[in-house]
Formats: sequence, C-alpha cells, structure tokens
Amino acid sequence: MANNYLAIPDFTTLPAPVYFRHDEFGADTHSAPHSHAWGQLNYVANGVMQLEISGRRFLSPPQYAVWIPPHARHSCYNRYAVVYRSIYLALDLCAGLPTQPCTLIISPILKAILADFADRDVKVPERDVDLRLAQVLVDQLNLAPVEMRYLPFADTPILATVLEGLQADPGDNRSLADWAVHVHSTERTLARHCQRELGMTLGEWRQRLRFLRAIDSLEAGQTIQAIAFDLGYSTASAFIAMFQRLSGTTPDQYRRIAAAKAAPTS
Repeated sequence: MANNYLAIPDFTTLPAPVYFRHDEFGADTHSAPHSHAWGQLNYVANGVMQLEISGRRFLSPPQYAVWIPPHARHSCYNRYAVVYRSIYLALDLCAGLPTQPCTLIISPILKAILADFADRDVKVPERDVDLRLAQVLVDQLNLAPVEMRYLPFADTPILATVLEGLQADPGDNRSLADWAVHVHSTERTLARHCQRELGMTLGEWRQRLRFLRAIDSLEAGQTIQAIAFDLGYSTASAFIAMFQRLSGTTPDQYRRIAAAKAAPTS
C-alpha cells in the first residue's frame, strides 16, 4: 500500500564522504526501487530486511549486512518492524569494496560504531573523534568477509522443489537422501546442486532458514518451546544453541532487546 512506502533521502550528492542513516521501520513497509551514485551498506540491528538488488534477492538478518554498490537499482521490504542502520559511502571510498551486491559479515567493532553513532544521532562525522571512528568503520568494511547471499535460492527445478518444500515447512527433518528420492534424483546429484547453486549443504541452508523464521516467531510473541517444535527441534535447548550460534545471543535476550528498541520513549 502507498502509505507503507518508506521515505528515501532526496539529496543528489552526499553531504559527506561517509554519511550515516538510522531509523526504525514498521511492519509491512517497503521502499520504491531506486539507485544512487554512492555505495550503501544496509544493516538491521533487530529483525530481517529483504532487499531486491539488480534483480536478485538478499536477506539481511542480525550479524550480517548487505552491500549495495554504486548505481545498483534496489528496493527493500520489511515483513516485521526493524531497527535500521545504513552507511552511504562516496564513490572513491568504494574502490576496495565488492563491485557486485553481496552479504558482509559484520564485526563487533563495526556494530559498536554503528550503535554509537545511532545513539548520539551522528549522521555526518565532524568532530575529530567521529572522523577517526568513521575511518575505522571504512577499514572494517574493507576487511569484512563476503558471503554472496545469506539465504540463496536455486534455479535447478529439482533443488528449487526441495527449497520450496522447506520454506513451506522449515520443521521438515528429511535427510538429503530422502529429498533425493522425493524429487526422483540421487543423493550425490542433489548434493552437487547444493554446493554449486547455494554454496553450502542442504543442512546449512535449512538451518539458516530456521534462524530467519525463528526471528519472525520471536517478534510475533511465540514461546521458545513452540518455536523449537515448529522448526523441527526435539528440544528447546537444541533450538537455543542454534540461535545463539548464529546470532551471538539467546532467543530470550534477542526478544528483550527487540522489545526495548520498539518501546516508545517518553
């Protein structure tokens, strides 16, 4: 709906070589497709943002960010509310960064600088201390490990069928061999498609899917036990261990942080 469109900064040139943007976007919000002459890092401190960049879909959960190169046409969609952080980089500062859209693993240092600038409402670094922090941030971005997509999708029909089945029921615990039988293939062939098209095993892909669904369920208020059961875990502790390994925090801690961010300030 039109009233759910997000405002896009209307400047045609950056106010500074490194410009910071932070906001909180409500559920069911999206931005219209657009592009600009500078690079952009999209990071969601809480929640999951879905982005379409040059015809490809990317997901940005906590611990990861999505890099948008200069001139790449992009849009976003937020199924649930998100706490948003963004960095705009002038063209010359993008020289050492990927030329294609990708997912970057965000270091604790980079996260801390983004949180600090958001807390102090720093958009344009002007003081010496902030200029130094901005330089550290650019250095950290150049060192950030690249992961092409957090939850990639497949073009091969047999693998696409498997991934669609898992998206419909993330709690499905069928093995690779069982799925191969289901799509009239072999385990070896299906494993080869996973590595070539996803860059990971089917088990790793399913775990990432469950992590993203867990974030949705936590923000919707479901209990830990119910989420674990829905996602195919035999115990809540197994689910908690998975979530903490991928996010660096327990489900309860994540929910409290998200609730605190969403609470109105007086």
